[in-house]
Amino acid sequence: MAKASSAEQLRLLDLQALDSNVRKLRNRARSVSDNSAIAELGLQRAAAQSKLVAASTEAADVTRELTRAEADVASVVARIERNRKHLDSGMGTSKELTALQSEMESLQRRRSDLEDVELEVMERLEAAKAAEEQFRQAAQAIDAEVSELEQARDAELAEIEAERLTVVAEREELAATFEPALLAIYEKTLAKNGIGAARLFNGTSEGSGMQLSPGDLADIRKAAEDDIVFCPDSGCILVRSAEWGS
Repeated sequence: MAKASSAEQLRLLDLQALDSNVRKLRNRARSVSDNSAIAELGLQRAAAQSKLVAASTEAADVTRELTRAEADVASVVARIERNRKHLDSGMGTSKELTALQSEMESLQRRRSDLEDVELEVMERLEAAKAAEEQFRQAAQAIDAEVSELEQARDAELAEIEAERLTVVAEREELAATFEPALLAIYEKTLAKNGIGAARLFNGTSEGSGMQLSPGDLADIRKAAEDDIVFCPDSGCILVRSAEWGS
């Protein structure tokens, strides 16, 4: 059976306290990293970006439609201007001028129809751009909120890491004061069971939180003070003291 003085075994609790603190800090960092609010905003941002892309595509399509409508109006206007100049010149036969005048009336009606189409497209484009801007602002608002939460998260993670490094340094300093054999047993137990050492207090293992059976307690009482004994449930080193009623 491995041995270590009761005083050395007692000091293992200080080492365990530091290791427990390191574990708590790691768990806290993991919890802070897994920020549900940021994750939820990420889903909202994806939805907002999808709506923005759809609105931008719609605005681009209507813009091209307006360009075609404007070109159609411009073409008719140009034709009307050419015909007007021809009519003003008075050149041509009476039949030709009459036909040209009739064409002018047809072109004016065509122009009116095309301008109505152009106006309708302009109204749709205005609505499409308004929707695009609305979705852009919504996406930007989500981005700003995400950025704020991420900055707060990163700041908290930095604080946790700074504290963890301090505790790790303290832990390394304390660990260096133990006999290598005892430290090896403790660290092997810690790695295997998640806890290296705990008190045996009034017959209860603080490693498992369970009351030991009468038989287990009898075996532990038979062990010498410098014997290293282990919790039958958690597997950790049980640190005994007469003051704790163990």
